[in-house]
Amino acid sequence: MKKLFTAILALYALSAPFSAQANTIKRKICVFDIVGNVGPIMNAMRDWKAAARGWGLETELVPYTNEAIVAEDLKAGICDASLITGIRGRAFNKYAGTVDSIGAIPTMDHMKVLLQVLSHPQSADKLSQGSYQIMGIAPAGAAFVFVNDREVNSLAKAAGKKVAVLEYDETQAKLVSQVGATPIASDITNFSTKFNNGVVDIIVAPLVAYSALELYKGLSPDGGIINYPLVQLTFQLIAKKDRFPAEMAQKSREYFYNNLQRITSQLDNEAKHVAKHWWVEIPDADKAEYEVMMQEARDQLRDEGYYDQDMLTLLRKVRCKMEATRAECS
Repeated sequence: MKKLFTAILALYALSAPFSAQANTIKRKICVFDIVGNVGPIMNAMRDWKAAARGWGLETELVPYTNEAIVAEDLKAGICDASLITGIRGRAFNKYAGTVDSIGAIPTMDHMKVLLQVLSHPQSADKLSQGSYQIMGIAPAGAAFVFVNDREVNSLAKAAGKKVAVLEYDETQAKLVSQVGATPIASDITNFSTKFNNGVVDIIVAPLVAYSALELYKGLSPDGGIINYPLVQLTFQLIAKKDRFPAEMAQKSREYFYNNLQRITSQLDNEAKHVAKHWWVEIPDADKAEYEVMMQEARDQLRDEGYYDQDMLTLLRKVRCKMEATRAECS
């Protein structure tokens, strides 16, 4: 009997690691970080990788400095999931991609409420579209207008100016053309260079780009940053649906939300690098005018099929929850 008991224990000792290994899946995660392997986004994803082991997910993180290639490699199946900007992610999930719609999220506090809703299991169906699912959304900070001439502090004064727009996002070119400015097709890897070298007069960028992309060069000597956020940007982890169980995707979404404070703290630290003299204040009357204009722009882009109506409705509910006196809430 003792020999039999010993044999059973030995068999269990051999089988236990095998079972644990059998329940672990291995996947390739492609990460867009303009800085590369030592960048802040890669560092954040290493923390996610450590947490994912607890869900039975072993990952290989592969850094990319070209976002277009990350997206294409996801489509081709080279990547099981890719971390890209929400604007580019709109091609994979229009509902989640509409989070990055113009003027829809006034502040980071609004963003926090929205991300809490999207991390809830009841939002899972909306975050699954076609053969893809969203496994996490993280804020990348508010995007502001950078100008090389601080006198260009209104839409009317932007007429005739050259504005860098993302070549893969048709909505930006449409909006720039409507204010009489000239859209210059660019991408994340070169828009800052065009601004710093004077090829374009205006860009829209998050404050985290100020130091990383040396935007102070383009601002010097007479430029400025219009102190009015146009859009809250996001990074989104977009996955092939058949490569990750639904419950694993939900755990990942919850991880992103539960670590929101760490991300916002990093964004705040980066914003402190922006010298105060660059800020250009605009009258409250102009801000009210811009709100109306951006509402009309969202409606137009919804009607043209770029924005998702359900997400726009959710975003309005968040705005009204935070600010019930808004005209749109009556």
